Formats: sequence, structure tokens, C-alpha cells
Amino acid sequence: MTSILLLTLDLAGTFAFAISGATAGVRKQLDLFGVLVLAFAAATAGGIARDLAIGATPPPALADWRYLAISMLAGLITFYSSDAVERLRNPVQLFDAIGLALFAVSGADKALAFGLGPSGALLLGMLSGIGGGMARDLLVAEIPGVLRRELYAVAALLGAGCVVLGHAAGWPAGPTALAGAVACFVLRLLAMRRGWRLPVAGRDPTPRR
Repeated sequence: MTSILLLTLDLAGTFAFAISGATAGVRKQLDLFGVLVLAFAAATAGGIARDLAIGATPPPALADWRYLAISMLAGLITFYSSDAVERLRNPVQLFDAIGLALFAVSGADKALAFGLGPSGALLLGMLSGIGGGMARDLLVAEIPGVLRRELYAVAALLGAGCVVLGHAAGWPAGPTALAGAVACFVLRLLAMRRGWRLPVAGRDPTPRR
């Protein structure tokens, strides 16, 4: 995958996750600074964790001003136009799904570019995708969605898996990344709409004697 395409996916994912983080902050009635912090954390946590794991330091999210600028722009748009954002159907989950898809494919590709094997690329693609949502949920004192939502990490693994498979088969990087992002997004969207989820831990409510 070309560096331009990788950067484009990264920045697009940054904007989408920043919107989801800022929307969560508005719903929790945080002030402007709190909303912007949540937007930046949601937008960059996954990418920073990925970059630290593969030794890409300093992480671009901290070294490249565009990541901060895009996060702040998304946060300001959401803060001052929250009514318009809320008119979208469940905006936190929608933009979270977009960010999940984009970061899963860009994370897997970057891992491959740094010499990791298929399993490492799969795991780092998943980490890139779920990291932002986890940071957002923890900052607003919620159980991270990856631990309880419908096929969240599984969708990220699907997107990353498409990139890994395409790389192994020698397929064109751009179409492969697009296919992976679409597959991840569609699976996540269907899971949300239809309630698909992995088995949930729970105790038998029937009292024992």
C-alpha cells in the first residue's frame, strides 16, 4: 500500500473516531476542553498503541500536526453542531464503525510494512481498530464496547484479515484495503442492526438449593 493511501486511511479514521469520541463527550455533558480531549483520545489511541508496538516512534499521531488538527476540528464540529450530528442514526456507533474499519486495514498494512508476519498483522490491525473506542469508553467510565458489543473485535479482525490475505496473494493494495474496510464496516453494521454477538457470560438466574 502506498504511503499516501495509508496516510489517507489513517486521517479518515482519525476524523471518524474523533466524531464518535466528541459525541460521547457531549452526551456526558463535558465542557469544550473535555470534549476535545475525548475526541483526540478516541482518534489516536489505537494508532499510537500500534506504532509503539512496531517501533514506529515517535507515533505520527503525536509527531504530525494533522492528526491533532483533524481531531480538534471534528471535536469542534460535534460540540457546536451536536444537534445535527445526533440526527444521524446512533452517531457514536456509526462513526465508531467507520473508524474501526479504516484503522483495522491501515493498522494491518502498517504492521506488514514493518516486517510482521500474518498473525502479528492481524492482531495489530485489530488493536488499531479497537484502541480508540476503548480509550473513549474508559474515559467516560463505561465498560469498553469491545468487551460487550455485537461482533466488534471480530469485525476488525475481518478487515485486517482481508489485508493480510491480499498481501499474501499479491493482490493490489488499494482495492484490497477498500474491500477489507467495507467488509469490516458491513459486518459491524449488520451486527448492530440484527443484534449478532458472541456468547455473553452470565450466571443461571434459577436459584439453587
